[in-house]
Amino acid sequence: MLTVRAAILALRELPQTEFIAASSLYRTAPVGLRHQPDFINAVVELIAVPPAPTFLETLFEIEARFGRRRSVKNAPRTLDLDLLLYGDEVRDDLQLTLPHPRLHERAFVLAPLAEIAPHLEIPGRGRVADLLLQCAGQRIERLLPQAA
Repeated sequence: MLTVRAAILALRELPQTEFIAASSLYRTAPVGLRHQPDFINAVVELIAVPPAPTFLETLFEIEARFGRRRSVKNAPRTLDLDLLLYGDEVRDDLQLTLPHPRLHERAFVLAPLAEIAPHLEIPGRGRVADLLLQCAGQRIERLLPQAA
């Protein structure tokens, strides 16, 4: 939990961004991965000036500061920062896919997102609150009322 809280503080301090909101922290089971501990998840809303690929690189830099090494896909990690949405931008190229390709299927994303933006429309997918209903079978537990 401390790593996630510290990462949220790092996001709050980014240049060319404005912090809007942070969700509570949530404990969730790994999706599709066995023999790994539960994850701690949260969602942060920022307004960012840099282009989406540049901002994604900034997220990777924060991950590296917290010890993340990108070795193999789905390897255990100290921190995983995903760029879920970037305004209404829709893209799918070698650099980046927006909206995040599986966000509409994951309670660990949708529950914290619904907390801070329940009426948000995910381009091409629907309203966050409606999408969360489709993930009712995924285990998720709200831990703390505010992430930062």
